[in-house]
Amino acid sequence: MDRPTYQRLYDALATYEDVHHIAHEEHRDEELLFVIHTHRVTRDATRRFYVVKRQVPRLVHQWRRGRSILDIAREWKFPPVLMGQQMLGELGIPRKKVWQTFLHPETAPDARLRKEVAELLESDLIYSPRGMELQRERGRRGEERLQHWLEKHGIGYRTEKDLRGKYAKTPDALLDEPIIFYGQKLKWIESKANFGDDVELRKNLKRQLGPYTQLFGEGAVVYWYGYVDGAVSPDGILLWDGDTFESITPIVPAHPERVHAAHPSRDHVRQPHPGSPPSVPRGGHDGSGAGRPP
Repeated sequence: MDRPTYQRLYDALATYEDVHHIAHEEHRDEELLFVIHTHRVTRDATRRFYVVKRQVPRLVHQWRRGRSILDIAREWKFPPVLMGQQMLGELGIPRKKVWQTFLHPETAPDARLRKEVAELLESDLIYSPRGMELQRERGRRGEERLQHWLEKHGIGYRTEKDLRGKYAKTPDALLDEPIIFYGQKLKWIESKANFGDDVELRKNLKRQLGPYTQLFGEGAVVYWYGYVDGAVSPDGILLWDGDTFESITPIVPAHPERVHAAHPSRDHVRQPHPGSPPSVPRGGHDGSGAGRPP
């Protein structure tokens, strides 16, 4: 996706209703738009978390006078569940009990809070337990697609679960033998059920992908919902989108090393930009932690 289009969508996707509206008006994939909307909401919540927190005593006073928490959250353009958790904490409810209340609204201290917590959960598809599960499910689907591709082509691999405890950081698939793509021997592949904009790419490269190259050598990351045009990655890490990745057909060359050579179908694979690697993401289970500062 070109950068002006991405920025326009990012700026426009302020609410969940915007996701539906733009998907209908522009015939765009609704799940992709929701992923972009999630980027915007979580980053804004991170930026303003403590600004809002400082106002919570005043906001609780408004609530005591009859305003709903959901109404206050909408006025402040702040995730409803996060607003509710802060305000319940200000009401003297212990932090552990606050979290339990949002997992089980029926345990709220009184009828008013039970009703309002249920409203907050219904209105928040990012920080609610339901929203977190949706993000985990996207992550699982991405990993399943990656594993299906590997198994379809007979490529042996070990998963993060297989490698747990053996390394400080582990990719979604550590290959038993490297595959070759445009001259690079790729030893690992990471699945990201996300859209790779500049912020996401910088975060992932620093926290995950860079350490993988130090531990295992060269590898690749698949952003299933795409990434911004012109994005570049460090040496040793290829960047793919889902369509490009799934169009690659690995070939076993006839030599003793039995290293798989991966060649793209040029009818279906975008060619790399000059001077950049071939282009083709809440990785793993991308998601935001409801109940915690973002």
